[in-house]
Amino acid sequence: MSRRINFINPFGSSVYDELIKKTLGHFCAADTVMEVTHLDACPPDIDFFYSKHMIEQSLYESVMVSEEQGYDAVIVGCLYDPGVRVARELVDIPVIGPLEASFQMAAYYGHSTMVLTDHRKAVPYLYDEAQRNGQGNSVRGVDAIDWFVKDMINDRAAVARDVVKLSREAANRFGAETVIMGCTIIAAIYQEYLMDGGEPSEVPIINPNLMALKMAEGLADLKQKGGYFIARQGYYMKPTGHFADEFARARKVWNSNKPDFSA
Repeated sequence: MSRRINFINPFGSSVYDELIKKTLGHFCAADTVMEVTHLDACPPDIDFFYSKHMIEQSLYESVMVSEEQGYDAVIVGCLYDPGVRVARELVDIPVIGPLEASFQMAAYYGHSTMVLTDHRKAVPYLYDEAQRNGQGNSVRGVDAIDWFVKDMINDRAAVARDVVKLSREAANRFGAETVIMGCTIIAAIYQEYLMDGGEPSEVPIINPNLMALKMAEGLADLKQKGGYFIARQGYYMKPTGHFADEFARARKVWNSNKPDFSA
């Protein structure tokens, strides 16, 4: 059974697309068509929360268009899982967040884990997400390698060296058996390093891109076979009646007044 998956890089930039294609494409099942896209009408980076909220507005439209274009699942390619829960209100296809997927898959790699993210600002956010996802003591902590995304893409070798060194040190410090790579771009850079023959970390590293891909493939299969449908009576209730009309008007206004960040 074939499936189409849209891996959306939630950035107003194409600079990360090829890296994701290169490092994730060969993990796809033989009958998976994975496309990597990015957003427009939003900031190029998601490092700060104001930009994150602006990006989410553009993301919702991209997720809805993905369903309209026949995709079977969508991956939102950032460990903040930006807009993932809201997007599930809007579409019936599975919407996958890499952080949520990594938390759910981590137990298959070891008894405990930790998140090694990109920069210090992300640390408390991801710690809160671990609690919200009900991870309890299985997530032992969150640390950072102190890189911002737009910098790391230009010095991938240094990023990979830091991943190998700091994953071991952080896992030992927190008493964790595995490490979730807490940024999709860091994970892709580390995967590229391994593909080029680099020595892997001594600690098992959970690649969130891969976790999201495999969850997307599985849920897409279930959706096609009638084994997946999302609850609409509570949190993910869709707007109906006059609320649906209000939503349609809001979407039309957004699409006719998209901001321009190209300058």
